[in-house]
Amino acid sequence: MIQFYFLSVLLNFLAGYSLALDPEVKNSPLDGIRTLLLDETSRLVLGIFTGSVGFFKLLTVVRGDIPVVGDIIPALTGMIAGFSLVLEYYRSKSTIPSEASERLNQILVKNRKWVGIGAILSAAAHFLFPMVLFL
Repeated sequence: MIQFYFLSVLLNFLAGYSLALDPEVKNSPLDGIRTLLLDETSRLVLGIFTGSVGFFKLLTVVRGDIPVVGDIIPALTGMIAGFSLVLEYYRSKSTIPSEASERLNQILVKNRKWVGIGAILSAAAHFLFPMVLFL
């Protein structure tokens, strides 16, 4: 469905930008969007939507594309970026330490800038090359 294609590109870009944001930088031309994407609740909602759209992107086919394989990279980056945003929210609210949570924290949250850049690149490639296999 073309709606999931559009949502995949848009949400991958927003989640990637949200993850790659540096909260220390001030006076950006995009201050309104930055403020929204730095809010914890907005990041949680964005993470849930991005992960869900990434999952459903695996199930839907656009214009006779090959199921699952046709959009594997944007779907995986959407699920990873969404999970990273949700995990970041969970880690900020949780008081119970967990070994699995610590391991995921070191992999995804500590490298969130790289996950964000990967999501932005995936969204850009998905937008520019719509009929390429794996994109």
